[in-house]
Amino acid sequence: MREGVDRYPSRVADLPEVLDRLDPVLWGTDRHPELAHFEENGYLQRMRAISDETAAACRAEIERIRSDPALVGDERIVREESNADVRSIFDVVALSAVVREAIAESGAADLARRILGSEVYIHQSRLNHKPGFVGGAFYWHSDFETWHAEDGMPAPRAVSASIALTPNESHNGPLMILPGTQWVFVQCRGETPPDHHRESLVTTTPRIGVPSETAVTELAAVHGIDVLTGPVGSMTVFDSNVLHASGGNITPMPRSNIFVVFNSVSNRLQHPYAASTPRPLHLAARG
Repeated sequence: MREGVDRYPSRVADLPEVLDRLDPVLWGTDRHPELAHFEENGYLQRMRAISDETAAACRAEIERIRSDPALVGDERIVREESNADVRSIFDVVALSAVVREAIAESGAADLARRILGSEVYIHQSRLNHKPGFVGGAFYWHSDFETWHAEDGMPAPRAVSASIALTPNESHNGPLMILPGTQWVFVQCRGETPPDHHRESLVTTTPRIGVPSETAVTELAAVHGIDVLTGPVGSMTVFDSNVLHASGGNITPMPRSNIFVVFNSVSNRLQHPYAASTPRPLHLAARG
C-alpha cells in the first residue's frame, strides 16, 4: 500500500460513499464552447476525426495482430471469455505504426493538452473489438478509480479518446456515459486481490473496482444516461472520472474502436493507492 494521504480513497471495507471531486475538470484556460460542453457533461464528440481509409487500415491491424505467431500467448492480447475472439489489444501504439498515425490524425493529443492544461503522455492504448453476436459488455466504472487504486494516478488529470473504426450504433454496444458524474468520486467496495488485472480484463461481471448498483441507480436518476453513437471516424473524448459502460453486442455488426488515454506530465504515477503492486506497463505506462 502507498503511504501518505489518499485524496480519493476507494476499495473500502465498509459502505462505499459518493465523494465530491477535489480537482477541476478543465485544467487549462481555454474555454471554447466545445470544452465548456466537456466540463459540463464529462465528454465531447467530433465527427470525421479520422478518414475512412485510416479506419479501414486500423481494422486490418486487428486481424494482423491477432494472427501474428510472434504474439501467441502475449498478455497484451485479451480474448473473450466465451471464445477465442479478440476483446482488446493493449499497448497498440507499440504494436502498430498504423494506429499511432491514426491517433495523430485524430487530434486527440492536442485536445488532451487543452483540457489538461499541460503536456501529456500516453498512459494506455488499446484496440477494443466487439465481434458480432459474442462481443461482451464493459460494466459501469470510473477509469480513474482503477488508475488511482491500482496504478497510483494521483488526480483525475487524464482524458480518454475513443475513435470509431466501425459504426457505433445504439444496438451494437456503444459507449454509455452518466453525464455530470465527472464531478463526483464513487468509492468501490472490496480489497484488490493479487493479479486482479488479469480477471478484470476478461470478465463482463467484475467484482472489484465497480460502483454499487445503488450508486449507479441513484446517479442515473439525477444525471440520465447518454448513449454515444457515431459513424466511422468519429471520436469521443471523455473525462477519466466520469462513470461509463457499454453493453454486449448480439447484433451481426461488429464494433471496433481505438482507445487511447492521455495523462498530464504533472500527474505521473506513484505507488498504487489500493493494491500491493503496480499493474504491468502495457496497462499503465510509467514513463
